[in-house]
Amino acid sequence: MLEDIDRRILRLWLAEPDLSPADIGASLDVPTPTVARRIERLRERGILRGVHGIVNWPALGYAVEVSLRIQLDKTVANAFDLFMAAAREIPEVTEMQTFLGRVDLRLTVIARDMTHWQSIYRSRILTLPNIAEIEALMHVATVKTDQSLPL
Repeated sequence: MLEDIDRRILRLWLAEPDLSPADIGASLDVPTPTVARRIERLRERGILRGVHGIVNWPALGYAVEVSLRIQLDKTVANAFDLFMAAAREIPEVTEMQTFLGRVDLRLTVIARDMTHWQSIYRSRILTLPNIAEIEALMHVATVKTDQSLPL
């Protein structure tokens, strides 16, 4: 279980991930070495896995985002492992998730435009091993993206 000071550190860091331990300490009225030790302990316990930059792909010219729902042919031995190993090699795949149920995997794919998307889809996605069924969902808008929970 988290102590109150750990919750306060995480809440502040989730709201402003570029803050230094000194900034966090000043905001929470906690000495910087204490904040640094707490952050290190959160990392050691696997609660804090890292701090990440968020890339605005459209600003870099990737205007198309597609979510692929994939069902694999599970009669093939190692279908998941073979598929995931091959999918990891596609640079435009930015996210892979596995599921229980009718859908086995979901991939997020980015492309510069529809021509680029079609090229990726035909030459890389459709050649992935063990696909039984695939559905492409074109991303229209992000309504909410939030990693914070009430701590």
